[in-house]
Amino acid sequence: MPGYEVTEPRFRCVLPFEAVSAEVRLLRRAASAQLAQWGLPAAASEAELVVTELATNVVRHVGEGVSATLILERKGGRLRVEVHDTSRTMPALKSTDCEDECGRGLHLLTSLAVDWGTVLTAAGKAVWCEIAIDVGRECRRIERAVGALETYQGGGGGVILRGHWSEVCLEESAIELIADLLHWTAARGHDPDDILDRAQMHYEAEVVAAEPSHAV
Repeated sequence: MPGYEVTEPRFRCVLPFEAVSAEVRLLRRAASAQLAQWGLPAAASEAELVVTELATNVVRHVGEGVSATLILERKGGRLRVEVHDTSRTMPALKSTDCEDECGRGLHLLTSLAVDWGTVLTAAGKAVWCEIAIDVGRECRRIERAVGALETYQGGGGGVILRGHWSEVCLEESAIELIADLLHWTAARGHDPDDILDRAQMHYEAEVVAAEPSHAV
């Protein structure tokens, strides 16, 4: 399609929500689940705090029930959290001893974030925050798996879904890919059950190695 461009990064999730307390709780859980899928469970705690604060500010200062959007985006060693709403009123830092709650939550963001800011948009504004993440071995393995599955997913000419609904598509692709790999091993005279057992042993050994040691 002329003028259409697909840009990186691959790790991007867009979650529309309504600014109500019940939605904020669900949004926090959805963000944590998405980070786990990306192999970033260590960033979940800070991300949940940021998501809660940004979404709650929309409820308090823009209006309960208004439409808003959360965007999670992995950029190298950082996780970017954005909340878009329909207000063009920019938040401002206030003194920490100020009785007015407005702006006090931004101090939390500044204490957690590598960087943060606000920007006006066509529909209102966006408040964004970037958190440092530790890209370890497990994360790199999951990155490779997601990249392979997305490539495999698109091999049949179908549309690759991103964001909230991509997890189901990736799961189906994983099942198909594993089945094809078993056919491949059998066609070359190998025992598929033996291959699965060896892969399971590798996985379990790495999980045990990654667990923190507990001194007695």
